[in-house]
Amino acid sequence: MTPTALLIHGLSSSPDGWWRVRGWLEEAGWQTETVALLGHGGRPAAPDYSLDAYAADVRQATNSYDLVVGHSLGGSVSTVIAASDRAWARRLVLLDPVWFVPDDDLPATAADQARELELTEQTLRAAKPHWDDRDIASKLAAIAAVDPGAVKRTFAEVDHWDLRAAARRIPTPTLVLGGDPAVYTMLEPSDGYEVSEDAAEMQYRIVPGAGHSPHRDVPDATHELLVEWLDR
Repeated sequence: MTPTALLIHGLSSSPDGWWRVRGWLEEAGWQTETVALLGHGGRPAAPDYSLDAYAADVRQATNSYDLVVGHSLGGSVSTVIAASDRAWARRLVLLDPVWFVPDDDLPATAADQARELELTEQTLRAAKPHWDDRDIASKLAAIAAVDPGAVKRTFAEVDHWDLRAAARRIPTPTLVLGGDPAVYTMLEPSDGYEVSEDAAEMQYRIVPGAGHSPHRDVPDATHELLVEWLDR
């Protein structure tokens, strides 16, 4: 039977941003699916952009999979679901998931995310000169199709963001690929190492040279780490 994989994008992104990872997996014999988060991919505005609302929406729209891959907010959502529903994913890959934001940093994080709505092709290319043209195009299309409220409210309308305890409860084999702190990451390496040591079957690796989007920033290294882990 063909193994199935679900890919969950991050804030102000969309399923189209998974083009490269879908190609990797499908070339290796996987059947892939994607899902658009609340308010993303042309979906209408949602009344609630809490993490619980995102997770409930994804769980309702999806089945059970041999593999789930989540990036950024998609990694946060995947953490919440996997920690409470063992049947949802047999294996899990989290790309720079947002597990913890100090309470005092939430307003700044919300403001940083909202600024993504102002990105243009010129400013995105200047910020990400190493990105493939298709990554640039998919990101700009995602921004055009997202409900601005989703981007502005996800981190603004929350008093506490800490998924480290949930991550420790994930019972399934999990690979966490974090961004390089010398570049940029939303997952503190200390949290990645400590949580992975406590979780049942979790491996945390920093992708050298990657920022918050390892699959876009350093695709070859990310691909190598992913395939190596899946082949075990």
